[in-house]
Amino acid sequence: MIRAGERVFVDSGGWIALAERRDPHHERARGAWETLCRSGARIFTSVAVVLETFTFLDRRGSRDLALRWRESLSAVRNFEVLGCGANDLDEAWSYFDRKDLHKLSLVDATTFVLMRKHRIRIALAFDTHFVAAGFRLVP
Repeated sequence: MIRAGERVFVDSGGWIALAERRDPHHERARGAWETLCRSGARIFTSVAVVLETFTFLDRRGSRDLALRWRESLSAVRNFEVLGCGANDLDEAWSYFDRKDLHKLSLVDATTFVLMRKHRIRIALAFDTHFVAAGFRLVP
């Protein structure tokens, strides 16, 4: 259950599944997104996730799809893009010492740092690393 004002981080996998109808997680992402919007959740993402998502949609989909996704962000209510500074990056490297986070991306590691820093405990993601790192996924 998502409460009004609850902070939720949307990862690249969540954005991609929402934008790309052929994505295997599309229907699940749509349902989760509708739940977030109805509940009045506060939506967060990061500059790194925006870069990763745009690049993926541009390269694997089309430039038009990537630009439509970018434009759709302006319609998201209660939305904030978090920056990642050098200190956040330095802290992210420690996640690579963990054996349970095999094949972790640096974007995910910085995401975990930002989520902890901003007290975000829930993610719209389809990546098991989030659960291993101690976060909950949007049902």
